[in-house]
Amino acid sequence: MSDRPVEARQAAPARARVQYAIVPIPRLSLQTVARRAGVHPDLIRRFVALGLVEAERDASGRLLFEPTAPAALARVQRLRTGLCLNYASIGLVLDLLDRISLLEAALRRAGTRSDIPPWT
Repeated sequence: MSDRPVEARQAAPARARVQYAIVPIPRLSLQTVARRAGVHPDLIRRFVALGLVEAERDASGRLLFEPTAPAALARVQRLRTGLCLNYASIGLVLDLLDRISLLEAALRRAGTRSDIPPWT
């Protein structure tokens, strides 16, 4: 054994991957999303806080949404009314539905077919 102190190895810093959009990505304001989805803006803020709908904040703190946000809000509303779920369980159901979609897409890419037809 050596009497030299053992130096702790430091992990190499993770490299940040920066992506630049060639075309500006359109973002929707809270009011636009509320109008298109037919939902009150306060309810949308609550959905964002619960993680049911994704949003970003601009430099002034206003919420900005992807163009697909009204469809995501409609999905949340359909789960709420159709299955009588509370908002916490809707988050779980949305995660599971997204996971199912990814697995089905992976099966299609692999060329593997299930004997069971897709439920959607």
